[in-house]
Parts: sequence; C-alpha cells; structure tokens
Amino acid sequence: MKFSGEQGESHDILLVISISLATFMATLDGSIVNIALPTISQSFNLSSGMVSWVSTIYLLVMAGCVLIFGKISDKIGYKRVFLTGFIIFTLGSLFCGVLPDITGSFLTLIGSRAFQGIGGAMISAVAPAMAIAFIPLEKKGRAMGIIMTFSALGTAIGPTIGGLLTEYLSWYFIFLINVPIGIFAVLLGAKIIPSIKPVQDDSKFDKSGAALIFVGLALLLFGVSEAQTLGWNSPAILVSLVAAVFILGYFILHELRSENPVLDLRIFKDLQFLNMNIILCLLFFSFSGVSYLLPFYLEYVKGYATADAGLILTSLSIAMMIAGILAGILYDKIGGRRVTIIAAAILLVGYFLITHLTVDTTTSFIILCLGLMGFGLGMLVTPISNMIMTSCSKRYEGMISSLTCLERFAPLTLGIAFFNLSFIHGMISIAEAYGVTLQSPVLIQRKVLTAGFDLTFLVTFIIGIIIVVLTLLIRYRMHPDYENDDRSAR
Repeated sequence: MKFSGEQGESHDILLVISISLATFMATLDGSIVNIALPTISQSFNLSSGMVSWVSTIYLLVMAGCVLIFGKISDKIGYKRVFLTGFIIFTLGSLFCGVLPDITGSFLTLIGSRAFQGIGGAMISAVAPAMAIAFIPLEKKGRAMGIIMTFSALGTAIGPTIGGLLTEYLSWYFIFLINVPIGIFAVLLGAKIIPSIKPVQDDSKFDKSGAALIFVGLALLLFGVSEAQTLGWNSPAILVSLVAAVFILGYFILHELRSENPVLDLRIFKDLQFLNMNIILCLLFFSFSGVSYLLPFYLEYVKGYATADAGLILTSLSIAMMIAGILAGILYDKIGGRRVTIIAAAILLVGYFLITHLTVDTTTSFIILCLGLMGFGLGMLVTPISNMIMTSCSKRYEGMISSLTCLERFAPLTLGIAFFNLSFIHGMISIAEAYGVTLQSPVLIQRKVLTAGFDLTFLVTFIIGIIIVVLTLLIRYRMHPDYENDDRSAR
C-alpha cells in the first residue's frame, strides 16, 4: 500500500500517532497503577504483599505472551493482532474499573488485570514492527523517535495522573481513563493501518514452544519479583526459579529442533545481531538500578518530600523525551551506529556522576545526573531498536518486535531484584566496617547510607562501560529486504 504527496504524509503521521498510543498506554498503565496500590490495599483490607499482585499479574501475563503474539502476527498480520489487542486491553481496563466495585471481590480485579495483560502483550508485541513495516525508510528513525517519546511520556506522567485520580476521584479511574483512549485508538487504527495480507505460511503454530515460553518466563519473573517479599529462601521462590531454569532450558532445545519456532534462536548466530540485543538488555538492566534506588536516595539521604522527589525525577523523563525526538532525526541523517556511540558516551557520563552523590550533593547536580542519564537512554533506545528490527528478514518482523519488547521490561524486573540485593549486601558490609551494626538503627549515619548507594551505582557505571565498548563494536548491516523499502512488508 503506497501513498504519495500530502496524502502519504498525513497517512504516515496518523499511523505514527496510532502506534504511539499503544506504547503510551502500555507505559502509562505500568506507572499509573503502583501509586494507587496503598489505596487499593485499604479498599480490600489486604496486605502490601497481596495487593502487589495487581502489578505482578499484569507483568507475568505480558512476559509470557509477548513472544507468542509476535509470532502470531507474522502469520495473520499486524492489523488483526493490534486491533484485537487494543479491544482486549480496553475491555480489561473497563473490567478493572467496574467489576471490583460491583462484586466487592479482589479476585475480579486480579482476573481483569490478567485479561488486560493479554491485550497489552498484543499491542506491545507488534507496535515496533508496524513502524518498521509501514513507515518509509527515510522516515523510520523519526517515527521510532516519536514512538519512544510517547513511551517516556507515559512513564513520566503516570504517577502524577494516578495520584490525582486516586486522591480526587477514585482508584477505579486509573483504569477507566484507558477506555476513551482505547476506543479512539481502535477507531483510528481500523481506518489508518494498512490491511495487507501476510505471506502465506502453512506451517503449524508451535504450541509446545508457546506453552514453554509462557510458563518459563512467568515463573522466572514471579520468582525474581516476589523474592523481595517472600525471601530468596522461600520454598515457593526456590521452586519457581528452579522450574523456570529447567523449562526455559528445555524451551531452547525445543526451539532449535522446531521447524516453525516461536523464537528462532538461529538468528543469534549473527554476532552483530546478538551484540545489539545484548546492548538493549544491558541498557534497561543498568537503568533499573538507577530508577529503583534514586527515589530512596532523594528521600532518605537528601530528605526530600515524596512530591519533591517525584518532581526532581521527572527531569529524567523529560530528557528521555527530548532525546527520543533528536535521536530519530539524527538516525535519518548520520546513521544509527554513530548515534548509539554518542548516546552511550553521554549515558556513561551520567552513570559516572551518580557514583559521586553524597549527603551534600546539590539539587542542580542531581538534576544534571538525571538529565544526562535520561538523554543517553532516550538517545540510545531509538537507534538500537531500529537497527535490531532492520537487521533481519522481514518475515521475522513480528518475532523481533516482540523480542525487543521483552528485552525492555524483563531486564527492568531482573535488574531491580539484582540491584536491591547488591545494595543490601553493600550496606551490611559498610555498616560492619563502620561499626554501625553495634548501634541502634536510628543512629545509622546518612554518610554510610550514601556509601551503600555509591557501591551499587558503581556496578551501574561498570555496566555502562560495557555498553560503550559494545556500541564501538557494532558493524550494522541492513538486511536486503529493507534496502528497497516499499512499505509492502505486511
């Protein structure tokens, strides 16, 4: 399907808006819910551990389903998966906002969130693929930059909107706000997304592989995310982690033997493709430690109120949004490799500066650190995602799209657990060295606490060095399928 002149330009704009709404809603829903968990806990008289399942169940379903729907989209087309996903996501949001009030049951909220997660997995799996498949080659960079900007915007305004809705209306509205946006997105998508039939594929869907990846990833992320609540020595955590290792190991063996795998592991034989995927994983893994621990530093070490700390942290999201747009423009002008190297260097400077945070650090210095890290992250995500998507054959677009999605939120979850664990052990070592363990917890000095943050941020800086080295090793080669791009991939 081709467009020309003003018709083509307006169509591309509307298509980018449609795709951006998907990434916006997915990130908004992830950030808007957590702030309302204490209120939801009070509504159902639940413990903090139990109410956390409102977030956990969504994550588990997303993780287990995203690769499956990426594969399905390669067989039946992006438009059907995208629109169906938006309908399910919108209905799930409606159920989350209405059914718990009608039934008075927390289980209906959990079930509705799981249903919503299915829709979230569907739209997240195909959104990047649609940008690559339907946007002209010379505009792909800018399009991906805008999409990443909307993603950062959802993360930035989620807590603010969630707090306002919860305080002045009800926590039900953090879900109901998705309904009008979802309806608009479905109507726009139905009109603007090209209805192109996928390449004929008579091979059977790999049901066994789908089941293995769903169960394996769900168990892995459950074990890692709940270990902080239940304890790493908890039988439930140990069983889930051991089972996840065996199931995912068998999944790898199964996929290597399958004729039509959910995730074709053979594509990782290309070392450049593997390198870029490792960069994306390390990027979000390292960033998870910063995003998780900085709020604690701002409140416990610097003594900022929660609202003031949240306001300071928005500088990171603002920098991400600006960098996302700039990265898209630069990608189309100077190429992805140069942009990734520049972005990785900026990110590394930000990671280096946060290792110097102290009790006396000024607010302006903290904002500078956040700005550099947000700018580096936003500037790096766009080109690396674009290069990953366009380095493989178009017949893998849905699969690769869902893979990049998984490589974003899975490392975030794993990273939070890792950095929390390293922070705790770092604090114990420093506390023993200072003799703090012999004192009352009330007397623990803020300088010791700051030193604990320094040790953890040092790990982030080391990962940042690895990211820079890997970007220097990139030798990107666009797949021939994209060299004569005519937007007729799907």
